[in-house]
Amino acid sequence: MSISLELTHEPDEADLAAIGKGLTDYNAADVGPSGRVPLAVLVRDESGALAGGLSGYTAWGWLYVQWLWLSEPMRGQGLAGKLLAMAEAEASRRGCHGAYIDTFNPAALRLYQRQGYAAFGELPEFPKGRTRTFLQKPLQP
Repeated sequence: MSISLELTHEPDEADLAAIGKGLTDYNAADVGPSGRVPLAVLVRDESGALAGGLSGYTAWGWLYVQWLWLSEPMRGQGLAGKLLAMAEAEASRRGCHGAYIDTFNPAALRLYQRQGYAAFGELPEFPKGRTRTFLQKPLQP
Protein backbone atom coordinates (compact mmCIF):
# COMPACT_ATOMS: atom_id res chain seq x y z
CA MET A 1 0.00 0.00 0.00
CA SER A 2 1.28 3.44 -0.93
CA ILE A 3 0.40 6.47 1.19
CA SER A 4 1.41 10.10 1.18
CA LEU A 5 1.47 12.68 3.95
CA GLU A 6 0.61 16.27 3.12
CA LEU A 7 1.14 19.28 5.36
CA THR A 8 -0.98 22.31 4.47
CA HIS A 9 -1.89 25.66 5.98
CA GLU A 10 -4.94 25.85 3.70
CA PRO A 11 -6.86 22.63 4.27
CA ASP A 12 -9.81 21.86 2.05
CA GLU A 13 -13.18 22.20 3.84
CA ALA A 14 -14.26 18.79 2.53
CA ASP A 15 -11.11 17.19 3.97
CA LEU A 16 -11.73 18.83 7.36
CA ALA A 17 -15.35 17.65 7.29
CA ALA A 18 -14.20 14.09 6.48
CA ILE A 19 -11.74 14.12 9.41
CA GLY A 20 -14.47 15.40 11.74
CA LYS A 21 -16.94 12.77 10.51
CA GLY A 22 -14.37 10.00 10.87
CA LEU A 23 -13.61 10.96 14.47
CA THR A 24 -17.30 11.42 15.31
CA ASP A 25 -18.12 7.99 13.86
CA TYR A 26 -15.23 6.38 15.73
CA ASN A 27 -16.22 7.98 19.06
CA ALA A 28 -19.87 7.06 18.60
CA ALA A 29 -18.89 3.43 18.05
CA ASP A 30 -16.50 3.55 21.03
CA VAL A 31 -18.56 5.37 23.71
CA GLY A 32 -21.92 6.09 22.09
CA PRO A 33 -23.29 9.15 20.31
CA SER A 34 -22.36 12.49 21.86
CA GLY A 35 -25.77 14.10 21.49
CA ARG A 36 -23.93 17.30 20.57
CA VAL A 37 -26.27 20.30 20.44
CA PRO A 38 -25.08 23.89 19.92
CA LEU A 39 -25.84 26.51 22.55
CA ALA A 40 -25.54 30.30 22.36
CA VAL A 41 -26.57 33.22 24.55
CA LEU A 42 -26.53 36.55 22.72
CA VAL A 43 -26.25 40.10 24.04
CA ARG A 44 -27.79 42.85 21.93
CA ASP A 45 -27.58 46.57 22.53
CA GLU A 46 -30.50 49.02 22.35
CA SER A 47 -30.24 49.13 18.55
CA GLY A 48 -30.35 45.34 18.28
CA ALA A 49 -26.70 45.01 17.29
CA LEU A 50 -24.75 42.09 18.68
CA ALA A 51 -22.69 43.34 21.64
CA GLY A 52 -21.43 40.04 23.02
CA GLY A 53 -22.33 36.50 23.75
CA LEU A 54 -21.45 32.98 24.70
CA SER A 55 -21.08 30.10 22.27
CA GLY A 56 -20.56 26.44 22.96
CA TYR A 57 -22.34 23.11 22.94
CA THR A 58 -23.54 20.27 25.09
CA ALA A 59 -22.30 16.72 24.52
CA TRP A 60 -21.90 13.54 26.58
CA GLY A 61 -23.49 15.23 29.59
CA TRP A 62 -21.21 18.29 29.59
CA LEU A 63 -21.50 21.94 28.60
CA TYR A 64 -18.42 23.25 26.83
CA VAL A 65 -18.18 27.05 26.72
CA GLN A 66 -16.02 27.67 23.67
CA TRP A 67 -16.30 31.48 23.46
CA LEU A 68 -17.46 34.19 25.82
CA TRP A 69 -17.03 37.77 24.65
CA LEU A 70 -18.48 41.15 25.57
CA SER A 71 -17.84 44.41 23.76
CA GLU A 72 -16.14 47.08 25.84
CA PRO A 73 -19.34 49.03 26.71
CA MET A 74 -20.96 45.81 28.00
CA ARG A 75 -18.15 44.88 30.39
CA GLY A 76 -18.33 45.44 34.14
CA GLN A 77 -22.12 45.03 34.35
CA GLY A 78 -22.27 41.42 35.50
CA LEU A 79 -23.30 40.20 32.05
CA ALA A 80 -20.63 37.50 31.79
CA GLY A 81 -21.97 35.84 34.92
CA LYS A 82 -25.50 36.07 33.55
CA LEU A 83 -24.42 34.52 30.24
CA LEU A 84 -22.78 31.63 32.09
CA ALA A 85 -25.82 31.16 34.35
CA MET A 86 -28.18 31.04 31.37
CA ALA A 87 -25.97 28.55 29.50
CA GLU A 88 -25.59 26.40 32.62
CA ALA A 89 -29.35 26.39 33.24
CA GLU A 90 -30.00 25.28 29.66
CA ALA A 91 -27.28 22.62 29.93
CA SER A 92 -28.92 21.34 33.12
CA ARG A 93 -32.28 21.18 31.30
CA ARG A 94 -30.50 19.10 28.67
CA GLY A 95 -29.36 16.69 31.40
CA CYS A 96 -25.75 17.84 31.72
CA HIS A 97 -23.88 17.13 34.94
CA GLY A 98 -20.88 19.42 34.35
CA ALA A 99 -19.51 22.44 32.50
CA TYR A 100 -15.98 23.28 31.37
CA ILE A 101 -14.18 26.30 29.97
CA ASP A 102 -10.62 27.49 29.46
CA THR A 103 -8.91 30.88 29.45
CA PHE A 104 -5.51 32.58 29.48
CA ASN A 105 -6.96 35.91 30.62
CA PRO A 106 -6.40 36.58 34.36
CA ALA A 107 -9.60 38.66 34.68
CA ALA A 108 -11.67 35.93 33.00
CA LEU A 109 -10.06 33.34 35.28
CA ARG A 110 -11.19 35.28 38.36
CA LEU A 111 -14.69 35.67 36.89
CA TYR A 112 -15.03 31.94 36.23
CA GLN A 113 -13.79 31.10 39.71
CA ARG A 114 -16.36 33.53 41.22
CA GLN A 115 -18.99 31.66 39.20
CA GLY A 116 -18.03 28.37 40.86
CA TYR A 117 -15.56 26.96 38.33
CA ALA A 118 -12.48 25.18 39.70
CA ALA A 119 -9.18 24.73 37.85
CA PHE A 120 -8.24 21.19 36.87
CA GLY A 121 -5.28 21.84 34.58
CA GLU A 122 -2.86 24.42 33.24
CA LEU A 123 -0.60 24.98 30.25
CA PRO A 124 2.15 27.47 31.18
CA GLU A 125 3.39 29.89 28.52
CA PHE A 126 0.24 29.46 26.40
CA PRO A 127 0.54 32.08 25.02
CA LYS A 128 3.99 33.33 26.02
CA GLY A 129 3.77 35.14 29.36
CA ARG A 130 0.36 33.65 30.24
CA THR A 131 -1.02 30.38 31.53
CA ARG A 132 -4.02 28.73 29.91
CA THR A 133 -6.22 27.37 32.70
CA PHE A 134 -8.87 24.70 32.25
CA LEU A 135 -11.83 24.89 34.64
CA GLN A 136 -14.87 22.78 35.43
CA LYS A 137 -18.06 23.12 37.40
CA PRO A 138 -20.60 20.52 38.50
CA LEU A 139 -24.17 21.06 37.32
CA GLN A 140 -27.42 19.64 38.61
CA PRO A 141 -29.23 17.88 35.74
